[in-house]
Amino acid sequence: MTLLETDRPTLDLEDIVASAAAALEGAPTLEVIRWASATFGDRICLTSSMSDAALIHLVSKVKPGIDVLFVDTGYHFAETIGTRDAVEAVYPVNVINVTPSRTVAEQEAALGPRLFGRNPDLCCHLRKVEPLGRALEGYMAWFSGIRRDETASRRDRRVVEWDRKRGMVKVNPILDWSQEDMDNYIEDNGVLVNPLHYDDYPSIGCAPCTSPVAPGEDPRSGRWAGMGKTECGIHL
Repeated sequence: MTLLETDRPTLDLEDIVASAAAALEGAPTLEVIRWASATFGDRICLTSSMSDAALIHLVSKVKPGIDVLFVDTGYHFAETIGTRDAVEAVYPVNVINVTPSRTVAEQEAALGPRLFGRNPDLCCHLRKVEPLGRALEGYMAWFSGIRRDETASRRDRRVVEWDRKRGMVKVNPILDWSQEDMDNYIEDNGVLVNPLHYDDYPSIGCAPCTSPVAPGEDPRSGRWAGMGKTECGIHL
């Protein structure tokens, strides 16, 4: 039984966010995960792009059987789909494949080919943001693997925050991790990693919009290169 099912059934979610954001700022990652799991029970899920399984490994230690939402855009690398399948086989989680309302062929028939090159914001909205929004409707909260060191727009995020766009709670347990923290955790725990990381893809999105990155360059410079875009829209 969770906090929300017991003594405070009418508790305002935004009040939860305000108090938890202050109390858990700087708290150990597993403490954040335990708090969210105890608070939301089966009404919390985890989202993953299948770049690696670090957050999946962490959360499944506290909450085995958690739903893991993966947005299958129709444009993923084969290695990403393979990582999704390996995660489903290896970890005690329930992987849910989320798909857009149109197939790639249907989208191209309606809006023309290569929308990702002509209007990447619209393509991301149709193939990532909108389908994830639909999939999240059955939950009260979700775990995200964003980190403050990834983009400028993520530097002022909180470990627990109100996702106003979706009307739910967003929990960011590894928000303060560095890339070194991530690399060490993966190595120490034998965590599954998308093999593209070993081919100079430090940040992995859809295949048409992701390029390899030269040593020393911004890890996210291979995402939407030359398009002036740094976020797909899920975390904005």
